Amino acid sequence: MKTNKQNLPDKNGFYGEFGGKFVPETLMYALEQLETTYKKLKDNNEFKEKFYSDLSEFVGRPSPLYFAERLTKHYGTGSIWLKREDLNHTGAHKINNTIGQILLAKYMGKKRIIAETGAGQHGVATAAVAARLGLECHIYMGSEDVERQSLNVYRIKLLGAHVHAVNSGSATLKDALNEALRDWVTNVDDTYYIIGSVTGPHPYPMIVRDFNSVVGEELISQSKKLFNAMPDAIVACVGGGSNAMGAFYPFISMNETRLIGVEAGGEGVETGEHAAPLNDGIPGVLHGALSYLMQDEKGQVKETKSVSAGLDYPGVGPEHSWLKDSGRAEYVAVSDDEALRAFHEVSELEGIIPALETAHAFAYLDILMKEYDSSANIIVNLSGRGDKDINTVAEIDGIKL
Repeated sequence: MKTNKQNLPDKNGFYGEFGGKFVPETLMYALEQLETTYKKLKDNNEFKEKFYSDLSEFVGRPSPLYFAERLTKHYGTGSIWLKREDLNHTGAHKINNTIGQILLAKYMGKKRIIAETGAGQHGVATAAVAARLGLECHIYMGSEDVERQSLNVYRIKLLGAHVHAVNSGSATLKDALNEALRDWVTNVDDTYYIIGSVTGPHPYPMIVRDFNSVVGEELISQSKKLFNAMPDAIVACVGGGSNAMGAFYPFISMNETRLIGVEAGGEGVETGEHAAPLNDGIPGVLHGALSYLMQDEKGQVKETKSVSAGLDYPGVGPEHSWLKDSGRAEYVAVSDDEALRAFHEVSELEGIIPALETAHAFAYLDILMKEYDSSANIIVNLSGRGDKDINTVAEIDGIKL
């Protein structure tokens, strides 16, 4: 939760032209209350001590920075390092933010927790922390994602939370977020809404970024210790963008480190069948913030396509939109087929089954490693483990489990 030199967002929640707070009046008070509470607590020693203590004792931080020896040999140049967020309790980076936000909820006296989820990892993390603190928990999930992430759905239920399948629209993450917002509007007095990514109205993108920036903070000290330099590049997948932003944020002022976000190219960006708004979108408002967005000529949100439930979202966090336009970060896209190939490759070379989301980042190494010599240090932020994706990959491979 350290302050970065860029000093964004501004007082109105904007990162350049992106961000803001485009919500119904019924939610303005709740957002202002949340912002006031967060500003009061973020530098409070007791709050910070509790946050970092929970990350250590409940989550198992710090996560290792692991040298991927066989993957490095496969490319024959540079050194590839993996930031092992898959080793966190509940299996992904999502719990870093969930710990922080539920501490805020407890401080605000909220008794009921709601969240949206795509791949299910944010849902599992939310349910786990809510169970630990004895809070009622409701998770909204698109029915398409309920089907392809059935393992995580059951994990959420085992943890005592209620799963609400959303059948509207494309029945994926966008629609789950819509329903969670409707719930919040109706129950704003006793309910805390935990947004799982750096999306949504201010102050959520800032709060999620700050809580997950523990990843980048650790990377700075681990890089100094393991190779006595800052990394040449950090590569991370981008859906809404919490995984990438947590790793990128502490490095924004360190221009020697390239920041590379990898979006879901689906059937190929040129086909329009993808989930890559930073590569093929235009600015627009979705879920309370202005950012790059997949929309048609009439401004209607377009359907997305990705093998990965966690990247299957038509928008992106406003700070990523600012990083793109400012030129500080680069954003590329890889296809479903490329991600699936990388999923198998990393599993067989490193003995680590990555989430399909992270497989997109691994796939981009095919292009990136050609740009570096043997002295380079490249970090891939391994956002989560791939246990949740086994059914999806097996079905694609024609294997009946």
